[in-house]
Amino acid sequence: MDADFVIIGSGSAGGAMASRLSEDGRHSVIVLEFGGSDFGPLIQMPAALSYPMNMPRYDWGFRSEPEPHLGGRTLGVPRGKVIGGSSSINGMVYVRGHAEDYDHWAQSGAAGWGYADVVPYFKRMENWHPGPHGGDPDRRGNSGPLHVTRGQRNNPLFSAFVEAGKQAGFELTDDYNGEKQEGFGPMEQTVWQGRRWSVANAYLKPALKRPNLQLIKCFARKVVIQGGRAVGVEIERGGQVELVRANREVIVAASSINSPKILLLSGIGPAAQLAGHGIPVVADRPGVGANLQDHMELYIQQASILPITLYKYW
Repeated sequence: MDADFVIIGSGSAGGAMASRLSEDGRHSVIVLEFGGSDFGPLIQMPAALSYPMNMPRYDWGFRSEPEPHLGGRTLGVPRGKVIGGSSSINGMVYVRGHAEDYDHWAQSGAAGWGYADVVPYFKRMENWHPGPHGGDPDRRGNSGPLHVTRGQRNNPLFSAFVEAGKQAGFELTDDYNGEKQEGFGPMEQTVWQGRRWSVANAYLKPALKRPNLQLIKCFARKVVIQGGRAVGVEIERGGQVELVRANREVIVAASSINSPKILLLSGIGPAAQLAGHGIPVVADRPGVGANLQDHMELYIQQASILPITLYKYW
């Protein structure tokens, strides 16, 4: 089995890459995905968002190392094990990176990754539905595959939340994905017509109608490297180990946790660490498997003095 491009992972990066690379019909593409179908209400129904990220069927179940500042507890680190990857189990919040982060990348040597460079691609991928709430149309797109909508504003809790931010001295913004990225305002979501609009729905499923794109359910073991070049991926399915050959490139898009794991198992990473596990060193790359940063999530619950229910406003 072979293709021009072999992509490990069907998530936010892999699913979009599969769609774009197969778009013109000139190149064959294979996507390797261990997770199963995203069919069913636990994935597609936005109100069920708390379920899939805690279910072994859809989540890899990773946990952090014990944290001494949290009494030695470990924290859950959800990653999607399903078609669409983490875009099929996340909270559906749509927020671009801050402009200063991209500009810092460019200033650090990543030419072409400044904020002005990436905005056209944000616009190209999104189909923004602002509703009657205003925003920054000059920085938004309306013809891409990824639907972006806003929640209802008629819930009194929304007004109370924004007012609380204002009273605390924070600025307000009608569009935190526009020019004014900081402040309190309406949250944007990848929800369309009452359904989660994951990368699977936006990119991968439409692309799978093309004859030059295949989706293979399997477990990716490692990248096979010969003569300093990635020539394919060693996979396991049905109890058998196989090689999927890449005529042009192997693309590792298996999440921020599984991607470095696959690279390490392929011999790409810190030489001393690889040697300690008996893995032949292909490329000594100290940064692989290090420097992961992720945001914390903290819940603050308050009792409402009024009989307000979320369901009334959905």
